[in-house]
Amino acid sequence: MKISLNWIRKYVDLPEDLSEKQIAYDLTMRTVEVEDLIDTSLKYHNIVVGKIINVNQHPNADKLKVCTVDCGLDELKEIVCGGLNLYEGQYVAVALPGSSVVWHGEGEPVKIKENKLRGVKSYGMISASEEIYLGDIYKDEPENIMDLGKIEDIKQDELVAGASISDVLNLNDFILDIDNKSLTNRPDLWGHYGVAREIAAIYKLKLKDLLDEQINIQDYKSLPKYKINILEKEKCKRYLALKIENLYVKESPAWLKIALKSVGINPKNAIVDITNYVMLATGQPNHAFDSNQVEGEEIVIRNATKGEKIVLLDDNDLELSTDDLVIADIEEPMCLAGIRGGKKDSVLDSTESIVLEIANFSPNTIRKTEQRFGEKTDSGIRYEKGIDTERIDIALDLSLDLFNKIYPENKITAYGEVTNEHTASSEIDISQDFLDRRIGTKLSEKDIIDTLSILGYQIEVRDKGAYKIDKSIRKDSNGNPIEDKYYHILAPTWRSTGDVSIRDDILGDLARMIGYENFKRKPLPVEFNKAIKQPKEELERRIREYLSFRCNFYEIFTYPWVSDKYINAINSDIEKMVKLATPPSPEQAYLRSTLITGLLESAEKNLRYFNEFNLHEIAEVFEKGKYSPSTDEEILPIQKMMISGISVSNSNEKAFFDIKGVLESMSRYCHMEDFTFKKIDKPSWADENAYLNILSNENIIGSFGLVSLKSLHESGINNPAVAVFEIEMSKLKPFTSRTNKYISLPVFPQVEEDLSIVVDEQIKWKDIHYAIINKCNEVKFKEVYRGKQIPEGKKSIMFTISIGSDKGTLNSKQIDKKMRSIIETLKKLCGAELRS
Repeated sequence: MKISLNWIRKYVDLPEDLSEKQIAYDLTMRTVEVEDLIDTSLKYHNIVVGKIINVNQHPNADKLKVCTVDCGLDELKEIVCGGLNLYEGQYVAVALPGSSVVWHGEGEPVKIKENKLRGVKSYGMISASEEIYLGDIYKDEPENIMDLGKIEDIKQDELVAGASISDVLNLNDFILDIDNKSLTNRPDLWGHYGVAREIAAIYKLKLKDLLDEQINIQDYKSLPKYKINILEKEKCKRYLALKIENLYVKESPAWLKIALKSVGINPKNAIVDITNYVMLATGQPNHAFDSNQVEGEEIVIRNATKGEKIVLLDDNDLELSTDDLVIADIEEPMCLAGIRGGKKDSVLDSTESIVLEIANFSPNTIRKTEQRFGEKTDSGIRYEKGIDTERIDIALDLSLDLFNKIYPENKITAYGEVTNEHTASSEIDISQDFLDRRIGTKLSEKDIIDTLSILGYQIEVRDKGAYKIDKSIRKDSNGNPIEDKYYHILAPTWRSTGDVSIRDDILGDLARMIGYENFKRKPLPVEFNKAIKQPKEELERRIREYLSFRCNFYEIFTYPWVSDKYINAINSDIEKMVKLATPPSPEQAYLRSTLITGLLESAEKNLRYFNEFNLHEIAEVFEKGKYSPSTDEEILPIQKMMISGISVSNSNEKAFFDIKGVLESMSRYCHMEDFTFKKIDKPSWADENAYLNILSNENIIGSFGLVSLKSLHESGINNPAVAVFEIEMSKLKPFTSRTNKYISLPVFPQVEEDLSIVVDEQIKWKDIHYAIINKCNEVKFKEVYRGKQIPEGKKSIMFTISIGSDKGTLNSKQIDKKMRSIIETLKKLCGAELRS
C-alpha cells in the first residue's frame, strides 16, 4: 500500500526537522514495514518552466517551429517543437537535457539530450502533459503542448522561467511503500487518516479532525427515506445510502487527481474520484450507482440466486452462486457486494444523479467471493480485514464535504440507513504485575495511561483484585496473592474487529510505542536440561542423510496440493482424498494422499534437463478422517509421514534394482529393524510384473517397483524407465541403542565359485539366497538369462559363492564337499538343476 506524506500532513502537523527517512524508519520499528521511500520530485528532475520569447518557422520542416525560450539559464535557448498551440510569451514545460520523458505518452522513459532536428540544434524539449507523466491530471488537445498559463490551479506569479515544474504544480511528495503483509491485522491503517493517527501517536502530536467543519448528519436524516432492505443481516451489519442530484460527469480538480495519482490510482471523473479519495483517506470503501439505473428506487442486500449473472466494471461476466452477496435493485444485481460494481449500474457518462453506498460487510463473505472469482480489488482487500461499523460516519462526512466543494450545486434528496449491529469496543483487564513481568521493566501508571490514550484507548485504574483477573500473579510467603492494581481498558472501535482482543495485544501496543530499542537487554531465562533421546526423530534424520549422501538422491519439497493430472495418472482413490474448500486453482483441489504424485511431477519437469537422476522426499500425506454420525464434531484429516524416492534411468532393470539396493541397505545404515519384500497387493501406479511390497513383521508398510507405462504416459513421461518407493515412516522401528560388533577379516583365503542353475520362473532370487546363505560366507547375484538354450517356463541364474574356513585353507576335497552340499540343498529346496 502506498501512503502520501503530503496527504498525511493534512491531518498531522509534522515538525520541519523530522525527515521523511526518519518517519519511514520509526513506522517500521513501531507499526508497519515500510519497504521503500519514494521521492516523487525525482521523476521531474530537470523539467522546468520555460517562457517562449519568439516562434519561427523551421527552415527544413513545415510542421516544426524553432522557439527561442527563456529556461532560467545564463542565455536563451533554441528548441525545435511541433506543437500546434505555440505563441510568444507562452509559459511551457521544458524538459532540459538530462531529464526523462515518455514520447507522446507511450513506451518507456527516454533521456533527453541536446540534439539536432532536421539540421537545427535543439536544447531540450517543449513537452505535452502526457510526455512528462501528467496526462491523467492535465489533458492537452491533440498535438498541443502544455500551456501553463491557462491552468487555473497555477498562480501566475509562480510562473518564473527556470522554476521546477514539480514546485509550480505541487508535485513534490514522498510516498511510503508499505508491505501489505504487515497490515494484515490492522484494518485501521488501510487509509491515510489511520496512518496519520499512528504517526501522531509515535511522535506525540495532535491528530487533527478529518474535516475542518463537521457535517451535521441530522440535517439529512429528516429527508425522505431511501428504501434499504437487508435480507442477509449477518453478512451486512450496516448500510447507508444517499441520493445526490444535480451532478454531471466532469474532470476532478488537479489537487484531487494529484492525490490519487501519487498513490497509484488513475483518476476517472469527479464522482468516481471522490469515492476513491474517501476510501484512501478513511479506509472505508464506498460506491456510487447511477440512480436512474436503480429500478424501484430500492436497494436490496441479498444472496445471489443460483445461475444469476452480472457483468462487472472490468467486463468480467460472472455466473453467481447462492453464497455470493450482491447489492441489487428490485429486479437484478447491480454490484458484487464490497468487491466491484456492475458495468450497467455504476457511474456512466450520462449520470446526473447517484445513490451513494457506504456499507459494512462480513470479512468472510468478501474473502470467499474474491477467491471464487479471482476478483482482488482495493475495496475487497479492506473489507476482508474487518472494518468497524463506526467508520461509515467519517466516510459519510468526508463524502458530503467533497461533493459540496466539487459540486456546489448538488442536492441530497433522500437518505436511508439500516444498522443491524454496531462494533463494540473490546474490553480487557490487565494487571500491573503482568505488564511488569512480560515487558521486563516497571512502567509507571502515567506512562501506561499516556501511551495507550494517544492510541485511542480508554483506561480506568482499579486498585485491588488484580489476582482475580491474573491467575499467575505473585503470592506472598503464605501463598496468598499480592493485591495489585489493574487496568480496565476499552479499545477503540477501529481496533476492535479482531486486532485487539486479549491482554497480550495491549502489552504489544505498549512495548512497540515505547520502542523495543529502549528496553535494557537481559539474558533469556534459559534452563538447560539433560538431552532427551528421540529415536524416531533421529531415525528420520539418518534416513535423509542416507538417501542424500550415500545413495545420491536429491531431496525435494513439493506442495501438499496435487494436480488432477497426476491423481488420474496413478489412479488414486479420490473418495479418500481431502478436498480443499479454497484450492489454489480448480485443477489442484485435493491434498495428496501419496508422495508418488509429487515425485512424478518433479520427474516430468526435470526430464527437460537431465536423462538420469534420483529424487527423494519425506513429507506428510492426507486422507479423510473417519466420520462418526453420533458426534457432530469436525473431522480432521488423517496425516501420515511418508518416505519416498524415485529413480529415473534408461534401463528398467537398473531403475528397479537401484531402488531395491537402496531399500536393502537402508536398515543397516540407518540403524533400524530390517524389513522384507513380498508380492501381496499391487499399488495403483505399479507395473504388473515388477513390484514388491515392503513388510515389517508381516505387515505391509510400503511398496516399490517400476511405474506402469499408463501412469508414465499420463504423467507426461514417455521414454525413460522409472522406479519409485514409498514407506510409512511411523512403521519403521529404530534400534533403541547402537550396538556394533567386531567381526575380524578372514585369516585364511576364501574360495569363490560361480554357479549357474536352471530353476522354474516362479522361483525368486530371495528363495535361492535364503536356501544356501548359511552354508557359505557370501552369495552374490550376477545375472539372469532366458533364451533358446533354456526350456520354456525356466530361467538360468548365475551367482558367485564365497566359502572358507577359520581353521585353515580349504583343499580341493573340502571345497568339493561344500559345493555338493550347496547343490543338493538347491535341488531339494528350489528344484534347481546345474546348467551344463
